[in-house]
Amino acid sequence: MKITQEIKDNTVIMTLDGELDASSSVILDEELSDPEIMRYNKILVDCQELNYISSAGLGVFISHLQRFEDAQIKLIFYNMQDKVRNVFEILGLDLLMTIVSDYEEARSIANE
Repeated sequence: MKITQEIKDNTVIMTLDGELDASSSVILDEELSDPEIMRYNKILVDCQELNYISSAGLGVFISHLQRFEDAQIKLIFYNMQDKVRNVFEILGLDLLMTIVSDYEEARSIANE
């Protein structure tokens, strides 16, 4: 798993590349736990190259949801492959998290 971050217009754009499993979820948790991330009011997660997500990976996002909501930080996923999106939908996480089709839609929702 490779995780990269880019800061653009008070927005963190996080790109996930590879498989988000138990071992790589620790790295993701560290990234999302970094106090610096709380300086931004939008986190856009590019999932185009995310090939797999385990329950541990999902758990990391779930564990940070309330903290981001309390801080009024928008967490938006985009470019999600069908097989990964199906995991979110089967577990009902698409009702808790914002998932959109592409970057432009993510930016539009983030700026509302």
